[in-house]
Amino acid sequence: MMFLLKLLARLPLPVLHALGIALGWLIYWTPGRHSARMRNNLLGSGLCTPGADCRRLLRQAISESGKSIVELLAVWLRPYESVLKLVKGTTGWERIDAELAAGRGAILVGPHIGCFEILNLHYAARHPVTVMYKPPRKAVLAKLMLDGRQRGQATLVPTDLSGVRAQLAALKRHEAIGTLPDQVASSGDGVWAPFFGRPAYTPTLAASLQRKTGAAVFFIAAERLSWGRGYHLYAFPFDDPLPADKTAAAIRINQGVEAVVRRFPAQYMWSYNRYKRPHGAPDPEGAPGHPAAPDPDAPPAA
Repeated sequence: MMFLLKLLARLPLPVLHALGIALGWLIYWTPGRHSARMRNNLLGSGLCTPGADCRRLLRQAISESGKSIVELLAVWLRPYESVLKLVKGTTGWERIDAELAAGRGAILVGPHIGCFEILNLHYAARHPVTVMYKPPRKAVLAKLMLDGRQRGQATLVPTDLSGVRAQLAALKRHEAIGTLPDQVASSGDGVWAPFFGRPAYTPTLAASLQRKTGAAVFFIAAERLSWGRGYHLYAFPFDDPLPADKTAAAIRINQGVEAVVRRFPAQYMWSYNRYKRPHGAPDPEGAPGHPAAPDPDAPPAA
């Protein structure tokens, strides 16, 4: 199996993306909650006008979702130098270098947009970066993911207290850390905050680490260029300190994610169950953004 995956990884990126388009539509039409969640999350975002505009955006999102899966073969299995060559340009990343030169750490906030897996690999080619990592249950996939992500000067740490300490230590060394702002937090590690008008349980670790270290915050994204031409990486500085209040900080973080999504709406992972309530989390009633929209897994209204 691994031999076959490595063989597929050698295919040109345009071919991989073409296969990804087919896979995206295959998954979308497979019975299950995936397609309903993608439709409802996207249509409920307010980023498109109901009708032809939303149908167009949905078609694009389906194709891009498949590309995001198949391109992992290239990003994880190709030689590191070959992966770095897939980055065709950057915008704003010099601001991160400036903060490091000034003696500050950097919190790199990377939403599920485009080829987000290549972000830390690109950064790790020049500077150390510490990223939290939750391995999948299957050992083969866990090794594949670990080997693909932990390259260059990237260090992966577990999603527990030891990982938090490792990231805090990295920031105190004026290094960078990577974090996902739009992944549902575990109970006790987040608060309810509106995300495209609906309450989403949002992690607050980035705000806590910034308060303790004074690190600079950047939202980062890897735009997937058309026709398999590669990727363009963006870094958007968050100039104001995040509020001390957890809910206020979560609202600001979600607003930052929304701003990035609006730039690349078709490349966001709309199929992710962003609005679920994790076990042990408080009821969202009374939280900003409530009342919530209908169940994201429910079929859309006629």
